[in-house]
Amino acid sequence: MTVGGREQQAPSVTAGPAGRGGAAYAKWAAVVAAAAAVLFFCYWRQSLSVPLSSDGSGNVLQAWAMLHGNLLLHNWWVSDVSFYTTELPQYMLIEFFAGLGTWVVHIGAAMTYTLLVLLAAALAKGRARGREGLGRALLAGGIMLAPQLNATSILLLSPDHTGTTVPLLVIWLLIDRSAGSRPRWYVPLLVGLGFGWTMVGDSVVLLTGIIPLVAVCLLRVGAGLVRKKGAASRWYELSLAGAAAVAGVAGTFAPKLIAALGGFQQWPVGSDTDLGQLQHGSWVTLQAFLELFGANFASTGNYGTNPGLEVVFVALHLAGAIAVVCALVVAVRRFFRPGELLVPTFAVAVVINLAAYMISTHAQDLLGAREIAGVLPLGAVLAGRVLGGPLGLATRSAARSATGAAAERAGRMRRAARGGLLAALTVLGAGYLASLGYGAAQAPVPAANEPLAAWLTAHRLTDGLAGYWQANSTTLETGRRILVAAVTYDAAGTLAPYQWETDDTDYDPALHYANFVVAGGPSGLPGMQGAAERTFGKPAQSYQADGYTIMVWHKNLLAQNG
Repeated sequence: MTVGGREQQAPSVTAGPAGRGGAAYAKWAAVVAAAAAVLFFCYWRQSLSVPLSSDGSGNVLQAWAMLHGNLLLHNWWVSDVSFYTTELPQYMLIEFFAGLGTWVVHIGAAMTYTLLVLLAAALAKGRARGREGLGRALLAGGIMLAPQLNATSILLLSPDHTGTTVPLLVIWLLIDRSAGSRPRWYVPLLVGLGFGWTMVGDSVVLLTGIIPLVAVCLLRVGAGLVRKKGAASRWYELSLAGAAAVAGVAGTFAPKLIAALGGFQQWPVGSDTDLGQLQHGSWVTLQAFLELFGANFASTGNYGTNPGLEVVFVALHLAGAIAVVCALVVAVRRFFRPGELLVPTFAVAVVINLAAYMISTHAQDLLGAREIAGVLPLGAVLAGRVLGGPLGLATRSAARSATGAAAERAGRMRRAARGGLLAALTVLGAGYLASLGYGAAQAPVPAANEPLAAWLTAHRLTDGLAGYWQANSTTLETGRRILVAAVTYDAAGTLAPYQWETDDTDYDPALHYANFVVAGGPSGLPGMQGAAERTFGKPAQSYQADGYTIMVWHKNLLAQNG
C-alpha cells in the first residue's frame, strides 16, 4: 500500500490464543469426522451380513408413506412400538436422498450406531478436559466400538429400541451441559419436550430415562431436605422430575390422540411378567447383557467364519462388561454427590432395565435381548464417567509427599503401574479394533425372500398374499412394484388380514387385484396352503420355486375374502 508516495507494508497478523483455540477445535472436528466416517462404513458393512426381515421392511414402507404425504400413517397398523418419532423420520430422510429399498435399513442402522458411539463418548467426557476427558470418552466409545456378530440384528439392523437411545443421550447432554451453570428455567421444559417426543415413538424410554430420572431426583431432593442444603439444586431437580413425569403421561396418550385424528393404530405394549421362570430369566438376562457388550461365549460361531477368532474377541470384550459392573458398584457411593445427577440416574436405569427384563416374558431366549438394548450405551457412559478419569492419582500424591528413598520407590511403582496399565489398554484397544474390522469383513447376504421377489417379478405376478415374514420383505425388495399383503388365520382357520405393520388399503379390492398366495419357504406360515384352499378354493395353477409354493387364481382374492 502506498501512503504519501512511500510504500507501506501491512502489519503482520499472528494467531493469538483465540486463533490457536480455533485451530485446535478444527483439528478435533476433523478427527471426529474421519472417525465417524470409518465407523459408519464398518457398521454398514456388518449390518449387510444379516438378512433384512419384514419388521424393518414394514418400517421402511411406513416412512415411504409419510414421505409421500401420509404423515399420520392413515390406515396403517403398527406394532406395539411405532418408532414414529425416532427411526421413521430418519428413514424418511434417507429415502428422500436414496429412494426406496432394503438399503434404507442398513444405512439407518449404521447412522444410528455411529451417533450412539459418538454421543456416548461426548456424554462420558462431560465437562472434563485434557487427559481425563479423553480417557472418559475413549473408554465409553471403546466399550461400544465393536458389536458382537450375534448382536448385529439387535444393534445394527431393524429398529429394535437401539435408536431410541439417541434422543435419550441428546436429552442427557442438554442436562449435563447446563449442570455447571446457574439452573435455567427452560432446561426442564426442553427435557420434557424431548422425553415426550421420544415416548411417542418408543415407550421403553420410560425405563431408560423417565422413571430413573424421576426416582433419582426425588431421592436426592428428599436427602437434601433432610440435610437442609442445596435449595437451588432441589428446585432444579424437582423441575426435571416434574417435566419427565408429565412427558411420560403425555407420551402415553399421544398415540391414542393420533389414532383419534385418523392416524395409525398401535397395539398395546406387552408388559406380562412370569415370576415362575425367574431362574431361567436370570440366566437369559445374563447372556443378553454379555451379548450386548460383545462378551457372550455361547453366541460365537453363529454368523462368522472363524469361531476361534471370535472366542478371542469375546474374551477381550469381557473387560468392557466387567468395567460396567464395576462402574455400577462405584455409582452407589456417588448417589448423592452434589452436581452429579447423570451417574446415579444411569445406574438406576441399567438396574431397572435388567430387572424388568428378567421377570418379563421376553426373557425366554436371546431374541428378547432387544428389549434391553439401551443398557449398552447407558452402561458405556456410566463406565466412562466413573472409571475413565486420571488413574494413579493417589500414587502421584504419595510420591510428592514422600522424600528420599521413599519418593524414588513410589516413583518406580507409579511408572510400573502406568506402564502395565498402558500395555493392557493397548492390547484391549487393538483387540476391539480388530473385532470391528472382523465384523466389517463379513460377507453381505441378500434380504429375506429375495428369491421369491425375483420369481414373482419374472412371472409378472404383482399383487398377492403371504404370511407376515414373507409379505413386507418381498414388497420392499421389489420397490413396491409387487405388493404382497400379510395374512393370518381367523377363528375358522381361514385367511384374514394381519393387522401388524400393515396398511389396510392393501386389502381393498377396489384398489388391488390380488390373485396369488405364497406358502412354504423360510419362516412361512404353517398350514398356509390348506388354509388358502379352504378360503379361496382350488387354485388354477400351483408352482414350486426355491422352497416356495405359489398358488394362482383367476379372480380377485380380496373381493372374495372381503
